[in-house]
Amino acid sequence: MTNNISTKPLKHIAIIPDGNRRWAKNQGLSPQEGHRKAFIEVAPSLLKTLWDKEIYAATLWLFSTENWKRSDSEVDNLMDVFSKFLSYLLPLSGEYSVQLRHLGRKDRLPENLLSMVEEVEHSTKGMTGHIFNFALDYGGEDEIIRAVRRLVEKGVKPEEIEPHQLMDQFCPPPDLIIRTSGECRLSGFMPLQSCYSELYFTNTFFPDLTPADIEEAIHWFQNRERRFGK
Repeated sequence: MTNNISTKPLKHIAIIPDGNRRWAKNQGLSPQEGHRKAFIEVAPSLLKTLWDKEIYAATLWLFSTENWKRSDSEVDNLMDVFSKFLSYLLPLSGEYSVQLRHLGRKDRLPENLLSMVEEVEHSTKGMTGHIFNFALDYGGEDEIIRAVRRLVEKGVKPEEIEPHQLMDQFCPPPDLIIRTSGECRLSGFMPLQSCYSELYFTNTFFPDLTPADIEEAIHWFQNRERRFGK
């Protein structure tokens, strides 16, 4: 596996990690075990792969604004898993110089998870090597609505609005978006930022995704002709 990307600019890879519950069902396990496998074992390994390959920015969609509709027990388990996931990433952020940034709403997160989110954001604020955006209670429509409300409250004139003001965090738009489990849609993920993203869909469930799969997606990207409307 190559250590970096040089044949075509690739600054930002975003992943929609779908299929945890279906993977667990196929394995005869609970949904909770699927989420644990996905975010405690697989996600950190894949992120290290991206950082080793000198990908500047990575985004992982952990939990959507619609996921609150799931059972209380599953949501509670997910919140616990996400807290463990972030605590595991904290020492890695120092090793790889990664700034950890939250995308989405903070007001609905449980107190212990909110504390962890604030801790990792504060502790890694000065890191300059890479950016990792964790989208937690995130939805593209919600992101835009919240941004518009902020701008209205500040009295910003319509002609003064810049695209970055409609986003939770500004960074290079995703060059490549990977969605697992065979679902061929973005489901409202980064609608403004993904205008020219290359979309890679794989049938593999996220808990089965490997660094080799990431390498395959990158190879596919390198063979795409990107015209950006030209």
